Amino acid sequence: MDLKYGVNPHQRFVRAEPIDPATRPVEVLNGRTSFINWLDALNAWQLVREARAATGLPAAASFKHVSPSGAAVATPLTEAQAQAYEVAGRELTPAALAYVRARGADPKCSFGDFAAISERVDVETARFLKGVVSDGIVAPGYEPEALEILKSKKKGAFIVMQADPAFDAPAEETREIFGMRFTQDRNAHQVSEADFKEVVCGELTPEAKRDLLLGLVAIKYTQSNSVGYALDGQMIGIGAGQQSRVDCTRLAGAKADLWYLRTHPKVLGLAFRDGVKKQERINWRVRYIEGDLTASETEALRDALAGTLDPLTDDERREWLAGLDGVSLVSDAFIPFRDNIDHAQKHGVRFLAEHGGSARRDEIEAACREYGITLVRTELRLFHH
Repeated sequence: MDLKYGVNPHQRFVRAEPIDPATRPVEVLNGRTSFINWLDALNAWQLVREARAATGLPAAASFKHVSPSGAAVATPLTEAQAQAYEVAGRELTPAALAYVRARGADPKCSFGDFAAISERVDVETARFLKGVVSDGIVAPGYEPEALEILKSKKKGAFIVMQADPAFDAPAEETREIFGMRFTQDRNAHQVSEADFKEVVCGELTPEAKRDLLLGLVAIKYTQSNSVGYALDGQMIGIGAGQQSRVDCTRLAGAKADLWYLRTHPKVLGLAFRDGVKKQERINWRVRYIEGDLTASETEALRDALAGTLDPLTDDERREWLAGLDGVSLVSDAFIPFRDNIDHAQKHGVRFLAEHGGSARRDEIEAACREYGITLVRTELRLFHH
């Protein structure tokens, strides 16, 4: 099929076709796709299908530029989380719950995402999707009413794809770059508890196992180098595509902190005027937490609020973040230096899954023991490019 355009609009010629004309991994039900839409959809679908298999729970992902902004499984929301995600009082189905969590991890980065859900999309999920800025969705099926709701989104331009859950990709994959063709075995390794090769220190709780499994699957489909923080069945911070692993750890940790601060009473207490759109409210809460508002932003935020603006102080941030605990950290390769552990423990990390192949693995273990972090060695590398 001919697509809208390639990676960039000036790359006018682009075509997509199945390797085997008799089988298709995904079918387009609505909308006109671009090259990036396909990259997001195919990666996101693999993520949620594998997360579903690994955890036994409905899974969802929110993809942007070939990496997940968020990924999650269907676990109950706290009252504060429901309020932060703006779904308080709504009865969420498992499919909707998984996507609400996935998008709620980093809603600023999920703006204009490509959604993926492991389950048949129901009406509640479609209604939530219709109310957010998103480019498309891939799922194994749709209830008839849900499909019509999605087809009407973006004046009919919303992309709807249906994946074949039974599709099995070829054993080898090929890429062409600047006159060279590369063929390799596809990364067909299925993440499971069998990857927890060695629990070096500490103990794994059932919740930690779930979060580490989700994290390893999510990182498998994230541009490398990558590190991810998981809690409550969702990724709460993903650091993707950094050349230095500690930069991944810092970036993802900052996202995890911001996620947790979104449930601070002062953040939830921001009262916006009628007419302020949902994405504007989300963006203002993020900027309020970040705290480095310019003079013009401060004035604009005051105009958006029905009440007074009471800044969140550094002491209030520190006090609230002290409650972030039980976080699981995953890495797509070995942790090379203990500075990653020193930084991760600042963000409530209590469980870690990493390859374990560093020449300084003893230093990594010593740091984990020092901070009371359960260390799991996987002997598994999950680079993704």
